[in-house]
Parts: sequence; structure tokens; C-alpha cells
Amino acid sequence: PDIEQLMTVVDWTTLMFFIALFMVVGAIQEVGLIDVIAMGIGQFVGDRPFVALVVIVWVSALGSGLVENIPFAAAMLPVVRYLARAIPGANAATMFYGLSIGAGMGGNSSLIGSSPNLVTAGIAERAGFPIRFIDFLVVGLPATVITVALGLLWLLVHF
Repeated sequence: PDIEQLMTVVDWTTLMFFIALFMVVGAIQEVGLIDVIAMGIGQFVGDRPFVALVVIVWVSALGSGLVENIPFAAAMLPVVRYLARAIPGANAATMFYGLSIGAGMGGNSSLIGSSPNLVTAGIAERAGFPIRFIDFLVVGLPATVITVALGLLWLLVHF
């Protein structure tokens, strides 16, 4: 393949967005903000594993709608690990499933919440069909609330 021709079809805006996003997430981990978040959630949920699971799912869903879900989930791993160890009776597997459900489905709420959303928006814009953030949010947010609630219900029944 012709490298110069391939470089013209790369979606540079999306690629730079991901690079910057991973840098920001790495920076907040490095300065200790993730530890502060973990301790804050730990104080809020206390010794209640059920409450911790609900908080993990919904914080992950909300956060993944605001920040792309892959780096958000990676940043939340130490938080979930901390909560699974700190809360008596907490099942670590259940907590990590909660993170997975919240982050995975939460990313569908906004245009910037999921990699496929961003890539598709870039391709659609180049084809002359831009997808506006608010238009995506109007459809994505209600669908996310429903799917995250169903995912949480599945977790509560299954575990």
C-alpha cells in the first residue's frame, strides 16, 4: 500500500483525542486523584457491599459518558480494587463486573463516551453527515439509563 495515501485517510482528530485522553488519565493517576476518589467512595459506601456495587455501576456509567470508556475503566480499576479489599464481604468479581457494565454501557450515552461512537462520527463527518453531540445525547442517554439499570439488575440477581 501507498503510505502517503494511507496517511490521508487516517482520522487524525480522533487519534489525537485518544492520545490526549490517555495522557490526562495517566496524569490524574500519577498525581493521586484516583486514590482520593477511591477513599471518598469508600467513605460514602462504608461497609455496605450492595451500596458499593450500585455506586460503582452508576459512577462508571456517568463517567464513561463524560470521558471515553476505555481510559475511564482503566482509571477506575484501582478504585474498584480498593473497594473490594476495604469493604467486608465484598465480592471482587462482582465489583469488577459492575465496573464493566457501567463503563461499557455508559459509554453509549454520549458521542465521546465510546471509541466506536467517535470513529463513526469522524467517518460520518467526512462523508458530509455530521453527528452533533446533543443529537446523539438525546438518543444515547435514555438508552444508557435503561441498559445500565438492566445490567445492574442482572448483577444483583446473578451475584
